[in-house]
Amino acid sequence: MGPELTLPERELRSLLVEANVVAVVGISSKPWRPSYGVAAYLQEHGYRIVPVNPNEDEVLGELVYASLLDIPRDVRVDVVDVFRRAEHTPEVARDAVAIGARVLWLQEGIVSEEAARIASDGGLEVIMGVCIMKVRERLMAQGGS
Repeated sequence: MGPELTLPERELRSLLVEANVVAVVGISSKPWRPSYGVAAYLQEHGYRIVPVNPNEDEVLGELVYASLLDIPRDVRVDVVDVFRRAEHTPEVARDAVAIGARVLWLQEGIVSEEAARIASDGGLEVIMGVCIMKVRERLMAQGGS
C-alpha cells in the first residue's frame, strides 16, 4: 500500500507552514512510542501540540484531553493527527469536524475510507497513511523553510 496523500505537494507544504496547533490523538507518554516522537518533533518545530488520550494526564509538558471535544473552544486546532487503529478513526473524524479542524491526518499505516468521507464531507482536508513528521521533513528539505 502506497502513501495516500490527497493534496498536491505545494498545497501540503502550505498547509504545514500555516498550521499552528496540532491535536495528537492517541498520544503516549512513553518516549519510545511513535506518537511521542512525532509530537516531540512537531513541538520542537514550533507547533503547539494538544495531546488527546483518555489514559494520559500530561505529555511533553502539555495537559492531555480525553477527547477532541474536551479541548477548550478557544483553542483553534488546525490539524488532527491520529495515532489510533483504523476502526476508531470515523469517531475521531466526526469529532474533528465538530471542533472545526482544518485537516484530518491519519498516520502511517492508518487508512479509513469512512473517516476520510466523514472528514471530507465536513469540509476538512484529509491525508492518510503517511507520517506527518516524514512528510514535513521531506517538503521542508525541498522547499527550504
